Amino acid sequence: MAHSNISIFVPHIGCPCKCSFCNQFLITRQHYSPKTEDVDKAVSDALKSKRHNAKETEIAFFGGSFTAIDREYMTELLSAAKRHIDNGNVSGIRISTRPDCIDSEILDILKEFGVTAIELGAQSMRDEVLVMNNRGHSASDVHSAAGLIKAYGFELGLQMMTGLYGDDDEGAIYTANEFVKLEPKTVRIYPTIVLNDTFLAEKFKKGEYTPQIVTDAVGICTRLIPIFENAGIDIIRLGLHTIDTDEYVAGPWHPAFSELCENEIYRNIILSKLSEKGNYIISVARGEISKAIGQKRSNIDYFDSLGYRVNIKEDNNIYPRIVKIERE
Repeated sequence: MAHSNISIFVPHIGCPCKCSFCNQFLITRQHYSPKTEDVDKAVSDALKSKRHNAKETEIAFFGGSFTAIDREYMTELLSAAKRHIDNGNVSGIRISTRPDCIDSEILDILKEFGVTAIELGAQSMRDEVLVMNNRGHSASDVHSAAGLIKAYGFELGLQMMTGLYGDDDEGAIYTANEFVKLEPKTVRIYPTIVLNDTFLAEKFKKGEYTPQIVTDAVGICTRLIPIFENAGIDIIRLGLHTIDTDEYVAGPWHPAFSELCENEIYRNIILSKLSEKGNYIISVARGEISKAIGQKRSNIDYFDSLGYRVNIKEDNNIYPRIVKIERE
């Protein structure tokens, strides 16, 4: 059974700066802050699911700066979560935080309360990009925090963004390669979305920042995916789940962004194996056929436009990302 999270959002209370892409509403104390009873309710709801597997489930405190919030509040939430580890409802606790909000004292506390995984919102490993986006930390902070986290025995996760102000595709490739050197267990990749009441929104409206469009974001992500996969690093999120449409200004949001990336990967693999124009039978692994066909048959139409008539089918003897091509 696949790993799952019982996710609890903790707003950016205590966050030391306002990043270029962050909506102010999400970092004010007016945003709802979960209480210990909310932790209990979230776990109780999860236990009702027939798919719940305690050994594969963590309570996940997301929001980006968990270790920067008030210490007493943080330990209250952790205490509530640890009770569910102790009684066997979940296997551990996952948190996300900033690289500059990790030190030995914090890690001692997290270890005491049963935290198992720590994700760092690094976003970029180029210092000039971090400064331009008001991140408030350096690439060196990421290296230091990642080293400490691994030394304490926590699972390390890293989060990056593409299309940040001042960044480009080669910068994203550089960040991915720097991540690989840190040997995280997991990564998340988020294309930058422009929201209301942000520095990026101001830059966008002045014509000083051009966000990626969906095809651009898909293009760079399909280059990033094999970097991590070839290093044995799990990509656990590609693109945002949802966005607040009332806050959305611009940028490459798509409800099935990850699927679009898979479509393009298969398109590139198949295209590299096609030679002269004509009719082909293309076999892919079971469960991969929709990825190879593409959303709304986009890959089929693309190949057709190039003069290739393709019929895609499943083959139980083929592994994912492997294709077999035969002339029809």
